[in-house]
Amino acid sequence: MGLRLPSAPNRRRIAAFPHVARGDYAGEVIRLLVVDDHAVVRSGLKLLLDSHEDIEVVGEAGNAKDAIFRTRELKPDMILLDVTMPDVSGIDVLPQLLKDAPEAKVLMLSMQDEPGYVREAFAAGASGYVLKEAADEEVVDAIRVLTSGGNYVHPALGARMVAADAAARAAAEADPLSDREREILRLLALGHTNQEIAKMLYISVRTAETHRAHIMQKLRMTTRAELVRHALANGLLTDAEANE
Repeated sequence: MGLRLPSAPNRRRIAAFPHVARGDYAGEVIRLLVVDDHAVVRSGLKLLLDSHEDIEVVGEAGNAKDAIFRTRELKPDMILLDVTMPDVSGIDVLPQLLKDAPEAKVLMLSMQDEPGYVREAFAAGASGYVLKEAADEEVVDAIRVLTSGGNYVHPALGARMVAADAAARAAAEADPLSDREREILRLLALGHTNQEIAKMLYISVRTAETHRAHIMQKLRMTTRAELVRHALANGLLTDAEANE
């Protein structure tokens, strides 16, 4: 993994409290549970995090079952949770961990750098997401950001998420219809009635009517002629079909 073990000169360094020497810290300590299926990763993280006066690794777990047990037992302030584990994924076990320790913050640690994983993790209740290739101080900084009530995403991932969201918005603006709505638009443009469309797609007439209303509203159109022009312009209909 990309996490670096703290070098000797840095082992006394406390990023948030640079004036505090080891043994002199009297502030709140972040009690942290490390969950990762690789023992060497857990050991490296423990060595890194325990070198900071305001962070204490109070427990470790190598799989989802142990993570649940340790969370119930320790009630940590924060859980550093691997996304990919052999039995149950970190994302899948996350809701149960938060149920057992509702006050805990969860920071995901992952090799997965796809924005989709980040969205799934946050939807499941995570407050942060860092990559295993991250530098050691980034992991520590992320822990402190979450402790102060914020959220954290690895900078490169955050930039990719913004770009992906912008692309999705642009695509939605260019074509706001769903696949089902495009299918129904094509049938409407071909001249089929709501009753015929309902029979062809095995849906109720009311559902077909609702889809038609949504299509008209999204496209801001009121006539079949407008629908035909839109279908032609977007490749849903050929000239031959439109002239039938």
